[in-house]
Amino acid sequence: MQLPSPYALFLGDADRLSAKTATGIAYWRPERCVAQVTLPGCSADLGLPSLSPRAAHAAGARLLIVGIANVGGLIAAHWLPSLLEALEAGLDLAAGLHHRLADVPALAQAAARLGRRLYDVRQPQPGQTPMATGRKRQGRRLLTVGTDCVVGKMFTSLALERELQRRGRPATFRATGQTGIFIAGSGVSVDAVISDFVAGAAEALSPDNAAEHWDLIEGQGSLHHPAYAGVTLGLIHGSQPDALVLCHVAGREHIDGYEDYPIPGFPEAIAANERAARLTNPRARVIGISVNTSKLSAAEGDLYLRALQQQAGLPCCDPVRSGVAPLADALLELE
Repeated sequence: MQLPSPYALFLGDADRLSAKTATGIAYWRPERCVAQVTLPGCSADLGLPSLSPRAAHAAGARLLIVGIANVGGLIAAHWLPSLLEALEAGLDLAAGLHHRLADVPALAQAAARLGRRLYDVRQPQPGQTPMATGRKRQGRRLLTVGTDCVVGKMFTSLALERELQRRGRPATFRATGQTGIFIAGSGVSVDAVISDFVAGAAEALSPDNAAEHWDLIEGQGSLHHPAYAGVTLGLIHGSQPDALVLCHVAGREHIDGYEDYPIPGFPEAIAANERAARLTNPRARVIGISVNTSKLSAAEGDLYLRALQQQAGLPCCDPVRSGVAPLADALLELE
């Protein structure tokens, strides 16, 4: 799935938390974002010009992205006038919600009449996901994995892409979730792929490339999660990673929402991910640990990372507070 740009970001009447998809896009791809579109009651603000859909098109936007992740993933009825105005103005529409744009009759009819595209990025493209082959591919690959869900896998992957490119190294972020797809402009939302084809989707997402090129593949789920371990395993096998980065949130003691499942220890998590990865790449190994230390003070976070680095014998960093240079150094040592 390839998305047109530049973007206008639809915030509707969302608060800052609900607008997290738009926030991620604006943070990582500001050069693609020309406007935000809001409704009365919106408390989110990305610092972009607040324009109507028609004015956003006149300012250069070609795609209006619904940048909201609301409860239930529904397209609200009171959004429709703005979304229809966008289609009439010449914009295509995109969303990553469970409720598909194409399933809203008014939007589907308007798009057909006007020749506009509706991009439901949470839906895989029919007939385009192959079965995994297990064939070794040229180029190099890193996959972010986690002790749990929502631990910074996307952020770490994007930060590594930025750091490697800053050093003049060829590197590409490969998106596997809806927010990542909007940031990258392409990708596949693997949580919507039939389970038999997840590994094949990962293969297709990171094809043969130049020998020195790094694909930085956004991880999903966790091998230690009772509900989402399956998608992680498929990504691990299909991506055939040369390197893995283990992501974690400091202070989290149980799998989020599953109090009977404690967060694994680092040796256990490293061993489990390496063991799974070595089915399709016998040389795969964890090269570092990325930690979200936001629940700690800066000083406490620094002490935490120093102690963890000594314990694990691997570079450890907080990608927001200290950057990912140590992880990039470890990655390039594999070449």
